[in-house]
Amino acid sequence: MELFLIIGTYTQGGSNGMYVYKFNPETGTSSYSSSVAINNPSYLVVNHQENHIYSVSENEDNENSTVNAFTFDKKEGKIVLQNSQQVFGAAPCYINIGKKDRYVVTANYIGGSISVFKTDMDGSLLPIIQQINFSGSSVHDVRQNQSHLHCVVFSPDYNHLFATDLGSDRIYKFDVDYDHEGSFLSFGTPPYVEVTAGSGPRHLTFHPNQKYAYLINELGGTVTVFEYNNGNLVEIQTTISDKFKAEGSADIHIHPNGKFLYASNRLKKDGISIFKINENDGKITRIDYERTDIHPRNFIISPNGKFLLVANQDSNTIQTFSIDLETGLLSDNQEDIIIDMPVCLKFISIC
Repeated sequence: MELFLIIGTYTQGGSNGMYVYKFNPETGTSSYSSSVAINNPSYLVVNHQENHIYSVSENEDNENSTVNAFTFDKKEGKIVLQNSQQVFGAAPCYINIGKKDRYVVTANYIGGSISVFKTDMDGSLLPIIQQINFSGSSVHDVRQNQSHLHCVVFSPDYNHLFATDLGSDRIYKFDVDYDHEGSFLSFGTPPYVEVTAGSGPRHLTFHPNQKYAYLINELGGTVTVFEYNNGNLVEIQTTISDKFKAEGSADIHIHPNGKFLYASNRLKKDGISIFKINENDGKITRIDYERTDIHPRNFIISPNGKFLLVANQDSNTIQTFSIDLETGLLSDNQEDIIIDMPVCLKFISIC
């Protein structure tokens, strides 16, 4: 079964917004389908019914920083903009959606805040209903002089939301209340966990078995492993992803078979770190490093586990790597998509 590949970009160059490609998950080949104009859709989320897409418009000022709702036609592969709402926080850089597609949450990097929106019956976005602002700092004198919220991730059961703060080296935990929209998020107990000073936590992902969580730290170039139980994260390991110490580690994903973990690293010796996951305790061992084009930001693994696609922001390419299902190792299959400043990739199944 073919997939639609949804591509978010930065639009200060030759791109005009969001793009749709057809992707064959058996061959790794792709072809252009459609596009929609929208300013800086740097991060996307697809709703659970796969008939709506939500994006941020990431800008460094409050006025032009928005969250956007789109309808998606799974038969035709067409995206149509429904509406936009003000985020009231600069540089929204991550977006996620709660269970039953009722609430959309953004992480706003500049100033450090989270914005919450409710969806209307037609999937469009209602005005902001809750905002949580953060203050904090850590040891990096340039990158950590204030809070910088970088991602918002729901727990596997959707009862909690975890938010990484690159500026304060914290992962905040929230309890989620789907019945009271004004207090959708409330601080959990404990309200946060700390990682090593100077780490700069960026993206968090949960293992398919829901027993472990994995964090990529942008500044420290490390991956932190947590045991996860009943809403609580307990650190059990931290290991190097970027031995070149470029302070640009970016994204992290687990193979659908749960055996391998991948992490992207930018700014020096751009590439993907490949780790083997110990099935008994969740800890990881780095087994290889696959070089990529320039500035590998976001990446995605096909649902069948056969391909890993990397959005290389500064070389204007999306590379497609074949995955060896036995070893987890990558090989470039030379099926690049050429597109200006790609930064986010999502899949939708074709009807």
